Amino acid sequence: MYEETDLLPLSGLAQLAYCERRAALIHLEQQWEENRFTAEGRVLHDRADEPETESRGDLRVARALRLRSLRLGLSGVADVVEFHRVESGGVALDDCEGLWQPFPVEYKRGKPKPINCDRVQLCAQAMCLEEMLGAAIPRGALFYARPRRRQEVEFDEALRGETEHLAERLHALIASGVTPPPVPIPACEFCSLFSRCMPDALSRTRRVGAYISHAIREASDDVA
Repeated sequence: MYEETDLLPLSGLAQLAYCERRAALIHLEQQWEENRFTAEGRVLHDRADEPETESRGDLRVARALRLRSLRLGLSGVADVVEFHRVESGGVALDDCEGLWQPFPVEYKRGKPKPINCDRVQLCAQAMCLEEMLGAAIPRGALFYARPRRRQEVEFDEALRGETEHLAERLHALIASGVTPPPVPIPACEFCSLFSRCMPDALSRTRRVGAYISHAIREASDDVA
């Protein structure tokens, strides 16, 4: 269990799953630079991140709900948590009769990604809610702006295990205080920190340095 003072941003899991160096640049070095993709995402979240609650029959919607998990050591804000009225297995809400099943919904720009960063972030939200409410949450949804439709996500053992592992890794990364070296990946071209990270330039510098070191070692061996 972590203490309140140990809690890290839940959104850091998505950054870490996307790129460990990006997570370090943001959360260790406090670097940030907006591009078209982050601006579109910010506008989308601004629409969802206005705290309010509304009821529509058997559905109750809470926006900008604050979350935390002392077990994972994370805190953050859920874009939307839907509460669906159920006959059993749900939770009691202070101002509503009956039982309600929580269902987190995270808003994202663009289209579904081939990597798990969005699913991990959503799963972490569900695990926070489970700890806070004492309820099992088997699934949630990601809403992507470009296709304008939901993608349901099942919180199975594999995804939960990956989420727990990344939470541990995020704490270890922050505790180390060390920004990892760049490793160029296809997602680099879409990263808002590309100009600060300089993955290609730094990678070439390392390759040149390694070549020079190797040449010096060979020359030393020849002399010996």
